[in-house]
Amino acid sequence: MTQSRSVPLSRRSFSAWIAASAAAAGAGHAALWPRTASAADAPVSSKLRIVIPANEGGGWDQTGRALGAAMLASGAVGSVVYENIGGKGGTIGLAKYVEKYDADPDTLLMSGMVMVGAVALQKPTVTMANMAPIARLTSDYEVVAVKADSPIKTPKDLIAQLRADAANTVIAGGSAGGVDHMYAGMLARVADASQSLVYQAHPGGAEVVEALATGKAAAGISGYSEFSEGLASGKLRAIGVSSKRPFQGIASVREQGVEADLANWRGVLTGRKVPPYRKAALLTVVRRATATDVWQKAIKQNNWDPFWMEGKDFENFLETDTAMAGPLIYLLKLKA
Repeated sequence: MTQSRSVPLSRRSFSAWIAASAAAAGAGHAALWPRTASAADAPVSSKLRIVIPANEGGGWDQTGRALGAAMLASGAVGSVVYENIGGKGGTIGLAKYVEKYDADPDTLLMSGMVMVGAVALQKPTVTMANMAPIARLTSDYEVVAVKADSPIKTPKDLIAQLRADAANTVIAGGSAGGVDHMYAGMLARVADASQSLVYQAHPGGAEVVEALATGKAAAGISGYSEFSEGLASGKLRAIGVSSKRPFQGIASVREQGVEADLANWRGVLTGRKVPPYRKAALLTVVRRATATDVWQKAIKQNNWDPFWMEGKDFENFLETDTAMAGPLIYLLKLKA
């Protein structure tokens, strides 16, 4: 389902910027706006679209809307439209993005490790190679949670249950092939139960919480922000987090004796056909947004780890992540 929402903001000196930008591009320069005292505050785009390849309410949606709000607060854009295109770990949104916006200079795509894994598992025609990296924004860790009254108290308890009866130890999480699925596979591998893993894929964190609350899953895996309400209300209990060290007061799975750690990431991409000067402009928009108090507040509220990466560093990271996803999916014996 595709949904759009626009948030207006007054434009400041946009026409002047466009003229200066066009002149710079025509001269073959990298400058995106005239070097004047007010240049840093001038809008870079009148209207920007953020395509979120997931349903509303999940981690990608939270990140995309927080980024859009920060863009508006920075004055870098005049308005932001959000377009949700959910399904199959972001691969449906990825394909539709390439079809509709491949050359659109005012459209960004939210992405992350979930999409990388889903592409590796499902092998769609349209892949990450069809996109151009802009910036990595955050790292996020996987929380392993159970129903409050579950007999599973620690990661070792979960490993023991998987080892004893994996077929009846359902683990719920996000899309097939995504980071939740990968982490479930890592836990199953520790338990020597990779072949028997029963993974229940859901479109969002709310459905994972419901699966735990109703007893349809023995354990659930998702980002902290998607479990936070259930944890705070006492409906759920966290037994570990996939970071190497404690996170948000939750002991890491590794420090509890189970060697399995994994970090999710989220970032933004654009189309391959977008001209270089506009890719640079989009990077400027994102960079300015992440410097705002609005973005910093969102980072704190959602318990994300800020992890900025751009340029060649992000390109190389994405190439490595993509190259490693296939072998990891195979090693963990994950199934679509």
